[in-house]
Amino acid sequence: MPRSRRRPAAVTRHAAGLALAAPQVIALRAARMLQSGPVPDARDRREFARMVAEKPAAFAEAWMAMVTRAVLAQQAFAWSCAAMAWSPWNWPSLARRLRRQRDGALADVLGQGLRPLHRTARANARRLRRAR
Repeated sequence: MPRSRRRPAAVTRHAAGLALAAPQVIALRAARMLQSGPVPDARDRREFARMVAEKPAAFAEAWMAMVTRAVLAQQAFAWSCAAMAWSPWNWPSLARRLRRQRDGALADVLGQGLRPLHRTARANARRLRRAR
C-alpha cells in the first residue's frame, strides 16, 4: 500500500515541475530570440535548432515510456484476471489486488510519460539560465 501512495506524489511532482520549468524555458528562449536580432550568431542558431529538434525527441521518449508501461500494466491485469478464474476460492483477495492494480496503472502510465518531459524542461531551464 505505501507504494501506491507514492505514485500520485511523483506524478504531481513531475507535473508541477513541468508547469514551472516550461514557462521559464519559453521566456528565456523568447528573450534570446529578441536579443539575437534579425541575424543570429552561430550559438543562437544552434540553440534555435536544438529548440526545434528536442521536442519530437522528448515526446517520442514520453510516448514510448507510456506505451511500455501500459503494456506491462495490461499484462499484469490479464494475469490477475487469469488468477481469479483459476482460483475462485481466493476471489476476495484477488479482487482487492485487481483494484489496486487498476488504480495504480493510470498513475504509472502518466508518471512515465511526464518524466522525460519534466527532465528535458528542467535541464533546459537550468542550461538557459546560466547561458548568458
